[in-house]
Amino acid sequence: MENKKRFDLSTFWLADWAFPIIVGMMASAVFAGTHMYVKYGVGAFNEVSIVAMLKAGLDGGSFGVAAAFGASFLFARILEGSLVGILDLGGSILTGIGIGIPAILLSVNITAPIDNFVLSLITGAVLGLIVGLIIVSIRKFTINQSNSTFGADIMMGAGNAAGRFLGPLIILSATAASIPIGIGSAIGALIFYKWEKPIVGGAILGAMILGALFPVALQ
Repeated sequence: MENKKRFDLSTFWLADWAFPIIVGMMASAVFAGTHMYVKYGVGAFNEVSIVAMLKAGLDGGSFGVAAAFGASFLFARILEGSLVGILDLGGSILTGIGIGIPAILLSVNITAPIDNFVLSLITGAVLGLIVGLIIVSIRKFTINQSNSTFGADIMMGAGNAAGRFLGPLIILSATAASIPIGIGSAIGALIFYKWEKPIVGGAILGAMILGALFPVALQ
């Protein structure tokens, strides 16, 4: 009997066809986070200053700043990802799909993808798939036409160095949500500080763990 070829997970992460799927999953979660923020005031995946643009639109009714800022970031990161092989998650998914596209939809009174949780997951997944397909397609017709990849393979990373300074703001935001979440955020930040890692990661993980144990009741 012939041995059946088994699926190798290690090849999945390096396959071109897997890239749009990964981007789609992340974009789905980020778009759903924006739904949570619009409906309940918590959950947005982005920096405080950028989320403030969306909040200004929700409060004042004008989404022009958030839409233009987010959409321009998304467009620039799609081109950048295709050419250099690095997709900046902060500019493309968090800002572009998480803030820019929802702002555009809200500006033209298309609210269903943001108001409905399931639809927000689907919308984010579709947008992520499209972004991933565009990046892979552009590379197929440009850099990959030659025998050399010029050292640039599709990768993903958060390229905003300013994020390391957001730890204290995240701890304050977590404390505003609830005391247990704030304590978890502070403990996580302290642990990461001792490990000589950016405290923002520890603050987020600590808040998530204590938030799971002591959830906040959303009304």
